Amino acid sequence: MENNVIYPVIDLFAGPGGLGEGFGSLCHPRNPNSYAFKTAISIEKDESARSTLKLRHFYRGFMPGNVPDDYYLYLEGAISLEELYKRHPAEASHAEYTAWRCTLGGKDGEPQENVKTRITQALNGHKKWALVGGPPCQAYSKVGRSRMKGNPDFENDPRHFLYKEYLRIIIDHKPPVFVMENVRGLLSSKIQGRPVINDILRDLSKPGSTVGDESSGLEYRLYSLSQSGVMSLDADPSVFIVKAEEYGIPQARHRIFILGIRSNIDIEPGILKKSNAHPTVKDMIGDLPKLRSSISGSGLADSDKRWIQTLEEVTHQSWFTEGRENGMAELTTIAEKVLSSFKEQEFEKSSKQYTPPTALLDWLWDDRLTVLLSHESRSHMQSDLHRYFFASLYAEVKHTAPKLRDFPEELLPDHKNAHQGGTKHDFADRFRVQLPDKHATTITSHISKDGHYYIHYDPAQCRSLTVREAARLQTFPDNYKFEGNRTAQYHQVGNAVPPLLAKMIAEVILDVLERIRIE
Repeated sequence: MENNVIYPVIDLFAGPGGLGEGFGSLCHPRNPNSYAFKTAISIEKDESARSTLKLRHFYRGFMPGNVPDDYYLYLEGAISLEELYKRHPAEASHAEYTAWRCTLGGKDGEPQENVKTRITQALNGHKKWALVGGPPCQAYSKVGRSRMKGNPDFENDPRHFLYKEYLRIIIDHKPPVFVMENVRGLLSSKIQGRPVINDILRDLSKPGSTVGDESSGLEYRLYSLSQSGVMSLDADPSVFIVKAEEYGIPQARHRIFILGIRSNIDIEPGILKKSNAHPTVKDMIGDLPKLRSSISGSGLADSDKRWIQTLEEVTHQSWFTEGRENGMAELTTIAEKVLSSFKEQEFEKSSKQYTPPTALLDWLWDDRLTVLLSHESRSHMQSDLHRYFFASLYAEVKHTAPKLRDFPEELLPDHKNAHQGGTKHDFADRFRVQLPDKHATTITSHISKDGHYYIHYDPAQCRSLTVREAARLQTFPDNYKFEGNRTAQYHQVGNAVPPLLAKMIAEVILDVLERIRIE
C-alpha cells in the first residue's frame, strides 16, 4: 500500500456534494491528518448548488483541523463570502476551478471535447482515481413518471439518456473504478417496453459498444455494495439497492448504487457493513431549538397572536369537540394540554443557538462552530396548520402517521382525490408526520415545494422541517452551509446522497484503489 496518496475523485451531476463530501471527508487509515480523497472536479449545472460546492471545496482545501477562523466568521455572518475568498485567494481560486458549473448533455450542454479536456487536466496524469455521480433521476422516479403519464414526449425526455454522458466520460478516461447512483424507480422504468436498467447495466459493462467501438476492449465488472460477488447482466437488478437505514443512516432511503471495476483489474471489492446503530428522527433533531412557524400572509407584528388564534380555532371544530364520542378521546385530551400551554411556551421562528447533537456526535458536531445554520421555519397557511396539528397529535397517540382517510372531513384539502377517501396511492400520504422513534422517510427534493410530507412530530411546534433538520436526517455535518435561498437549499438537501453513507462507500473504494498495482 502507498502512504499518504490522495486519490482524485471526479464527481458528475454533483448537486450540493453529498457523494463528494463522503469521499472528501475520509482520512487515511494510516494517517488521520491527511485526506484519502480529493475532489479533482465536481460538475453541476445549478448555480446555487454549484455555489455550495465551491464553498465546501474551499473548506476541504485545508487539511483536517486547519480550516481558518475566517470560514467560521463567514458562517457567523461577521464577514461576507467575497471577503472570505479574498483573504484566502489560493484556496478560493482552486475551489472556483474544481467546482465547475457545467451542463452535461442536451442542446445546451458543454461540448464533449471541453469536458474531456477539463477532466484530463484535473486528473493531472493520475492513474488511480474514482468516478462517481448520479445522473438526474426525474425521468426514472415514480413521482416523475406519474406526473408525465400520458405525455407522448415522455419517452423522448432527454433525462432518460443523461447516463450516457456518464458513459462518455468512462469511455474517454477509463477510470479504474466508478460508482453510479440513482433512484430505486429505475428498476421499473421502461422505454418502448424495454427496462431502462437492463440497457444501463449492459452499457456500463461494455461502454465501448455504445459508440460502436467494440475493438477498444474497454469492459467493466459490475458489483453491488450490499451483496458480494460480480453481478451478471441477467442477475436481478434489485441486488444493486442499498437501504440506507441498514447502515446507520436515520432515513429509509433506498437507492441503486452500481460499482464498476475495469476488467483488467483483478480485484473484488468489499461490501458495506451493516450497522447496529439505528438513530431515530428524535435522536437527530430533538436537541435543536424549538421553533414555531409564521402564518402565510400575516404581518410580523401580529404573527404570534394570529398563530395562537389559529390553533385555538381547533377547539371549535367538530373533530375536537366530538372527539370523545368518535374514538379520538386520547387525541383530544392531548390536544387540550398542548393548546393550554401555547401561551406559556416561548418559541422562535428561527434560531442560531448551537448545542451538541445527541446522535452521530463525532460526525455532525464541530466545536469551532458557534451558530446553527439554516434552522428557520417557513410560513404555513392557517388550514395547513390545523392539518399539521391534527397529524402530529394522531402520530403521538397512534404511533403512526395518519393516512388521508384518517383525517376529519373538515380538515381535508379541497381536492377531489381527498374527498374520494384518499385511496389513491399518490395522495393517501399527502400529510406525513416524521415519527420521533423511527428513522425518517426519504428526504426528497419535493421538500422544497411544501412541507406536507415532512411534518415535525411535536404538536407544540406544528410546522414542517427546517433545512437544517432535513440536512441532519441526510447526515450533512452541521458546518455544511448551503448557498442560495431557502427553496434552493431544500432542493439541494433533498437531491443529495447522505454524506455519511458516501463515506462508507469511499472506504470500499479506497480499499480497491490501494490494492491496484499499475505499472
